[in-house]
Amino acid sequence: MVANSKPLGCLNGVRVLDLSQFEAGPSCTEALAWLGAEVVKVENPKAGDPGRSILAEPNKDSFYFLIFNANKQSLTIDLKSAAGKRLVLDLARKADVFVENFAPGAIERLGLGYDVISKLNPGIVYAEVKGFGEGSPFETYLAFDMIAQAVGGVMSISGEPDGRPIKPGPTLGDTGTGMLLAISILGALYEKKSTGKGQRVQIAMQDAMLHYIRLAFATQARKGGPVKRAGA
Repeated sequence: MVANSKPLGCLNGVRVLDLSQFEAGPSCTEALAWLGAEVVKVENPKAGDPGRSILAEPNKDSFYFLIFNANKQSLTIDLKSAAGKRLVLDLARKADVFVENFAPGAIERLGLGYDVISKLNPGIVYAEVKGFGEGSPFETYLAFDMIAQAVGGVMSISGEPDGRPIKPGPTLGDTGTGMLLAISILGALYEKKSTGKGQRVQIAMQDAMLHYIRLAFATQARKGGPVKRAGA
């Protein structure tokens, strides 16, 4: 087979400031990088993105980290220092997109919340991944992939009909949420072309899982009652 491809450049000139880590946020910003955006990933100077050490060999970044952070530039900044905060704010003034997936309330405690960033740069698209939506009784809780798949209903329809729920292999909770955030960012950037204004977009991992099991709701509406598990 002969390869017949070329790099995508539809987001050439778009600058993304990436403060995300692990998978949900990085999978989103990597998709933007694949589309031609310039992505600058901000990492902790002591250890970097925690994903660097997941299943890593000595003195090497893990493959887990590499497959979610290809095509990005990396910058280490101490977000808790005054100098580090000033640097991030300066980068945010020039960015088109700001992405974060810290624990609930963490980005605000660092002084880098939407209210602060949007005043500096009214045109910025401020994008966030959270475990649970604002207003949810669980909005302050942390979430990883398996939690999102459990509370979002994915596991309830996976497994043998008479057996226990089973987590599907694909990381729908993480990368699945990241892809929905990427789509939302693209929509916000497109709207900005006509309005000149940015906006805040947020995807909750639990809500994202409902997107991926819409067929189960159709079955429930037709048959009533809980949807049975569809097989291992």
